[in-house]
Amino acid sequence: MTNGKTLRAWWKDPVDYRWLVRTLADRSALIPLKVLIGFAGAAIAVMGAVIAGTPVGPPGDPGVASTIGVMSGTLWALRWWLLPWPNKTESLVLIACADVLFTMEFLQLQDRLFGAMGTVLLLGTGSYLSFFHNARALAVHSAWSLLSVVVLSVRIATGGGDIHLALAVALLLASVVSTVPAFQFLYWLLRTASLSDPLTELLNRRGLENQLPQMMDRNSAICVICFDLDQFKSVNDTWGHRIGDLVLVRTARRLRDTAGEMAVVARTGGEEFVVAAPVTTAAARSEAERLCQVVAEPSETEVVVTASVGVAVFDATVCQQCPRPTPDRLLQSADAAMYRAKQSGGNLVVVDELTPPLDHHHPTAPG
Repeated sequence: MTNGKTLRAWWKDPVDYRWLVRTLADRSALIPLKVLIGFAGAAIAVMGAVIAGTPVGPPGDPGVASTIGVMSGTLWALRWWLLPWPNKTESLVLIACADVLFTMEFLQLQDRLFGAMGTVLLLGTGSYLSFFHNARALAVHSAWSLLSVVVLSVRIATGGGDIHLALAVALLLASVVSTVPAFQFLYWLLRTASLSDPLTELLNRRGLENQLPQMMDRNSAICVICFDLDQFKSVNDTWGHRIGDLVLVRTARRLRDTAGEMAVVARTGGEEFVVAAPVTTAAARSEAERLCQVVAEPSETEVVVTASVGVAVFDATVCQQCPRPTPDRLLQSADAAMYRAKQSGGNLVVVDELTPPLDHHHPTAPG
């Protein structure tokens, strides 16, 4: 991808929050992370209690601002320690509240330099956003952080402080908080690379497993189509692996260009591809046959390949009471259908409808 396309892709990437949380849970990392995030709130509560009534802290002994800070930190810690991991909306609300409370508390501190330096705590909420949420959410946080830096630095200058010191503090803190988007961009590049196939630039199996649940959540009908290029070993043996790689790239391009914008296209193995799309039961076979023909179309080279195609389709509009299959079940069913197509000679489409036919509960009596 060009630089512009890469930046646009990063900006538009929705980030699968649930997939990230599920991945951390599967690796037993979620509970330790909850403990650490809760500990941060507890540490802030203790800090608020320590500086209450001192020349550094908010006015009063302990004062309204100190009381609010201690209570907020305590509630934050209890929420993370005692309750399940928050959903996406609650997660954003928690971070937004933390950002606002941090800045409001820093504005109450009597030592204006200490208050300005407190904005480094916004790095913590920014780091959380950079991992769990998208670039747009992080942009809002970064704008708030920079605004906080400006306001708190101006407060130093207008409070009898040295204007050069205020400017130095502003530049220092602005450079610190502005690093978070850069780190998120680098993390996004690494995550994208880990979910992509380097040869074809399609999703790999892990990337497909990331995208498929999102597609199933958004659509009542879902169709998974597995492709296995027939006798591809002979292509490598006859023409060499370089030509074999060109055939794989050509197949990937054809599937990506033909499947449509709503489809997810992945290379899941050596010569295996998967297309997932919101296609109904009635249209699943024709869509698979259309893609099968596209794969087999002649090209500028002499190498022509065909594909064995397996289809698994679930359509809730046909059977609303039918249990919704898991993404793994869909993939396994499409894969099994593909192997049946290959055993039947290849260049064939086999459909496995996970939605039972309308007369499923009324079988015809044997004659």
